[in-house]
Amino acid sequence: MSNANPCPDPPSYVVNFAVITVSDTRTEETDKSGKFIKQSLVNAGHTLGAYAIAKDEPEQIKTKMAELAKMPDLEAIILNGGTGIAPRDNTYDAIATLLEKTLPGFGEIFRYLSWQEIGSRAIASRAVAGVYQGKLVFSLPGSSGAVKLAVEQLIQPEIIHLVRQLKGLH
Repeated sequence: MSNANPCPDPPSYVVNFAVITVSDTRTEETDKSGKFIKQSLVNAGHTLGAYAIAKDEPEQIKTKMAELAKMPDLEAIILNGGTGIAPRDNTYDAIATLLEKTLPGFGEIFRYLSWQEIGSRAIASRAVAGVYQGKLVFSLPGSSGAVKLAVEQLIQPEIIHLVRQLKGLH
């Protein structure tokens, strides 16, 4: 089975993205996962348009999303944290109500790849992706390992293609 890209994306296309870390305890200094997302995508040639830390409160998450949606040049939003089932894990619940379209394959493949690394505990992840007000959205767990897996194996290889498709450029 080949996973070669049948429709190569222009390497010069730059995606303007935002990162939201959802956490009750992280600060900008202790946000390793947010730093990894920002640095990885900037190193790949993309532009960081916004960064924020939000408490794991549905209304705070929705407010941050609404603020970012108003930024006309922003094309993608990547959230990390709050995707499990613990009482304070509210990101999925907040995001799921906002998404106008979903990309079920993202969560399915993410959990499959996670299963290969951490086994059956991968079922606890509610990672999700989709579209909100014309922006591509990825919601990831907050652990560094999960973020690294999602960014390197799913987001970086597909972000240009998905953004261009969303804009009708494919």
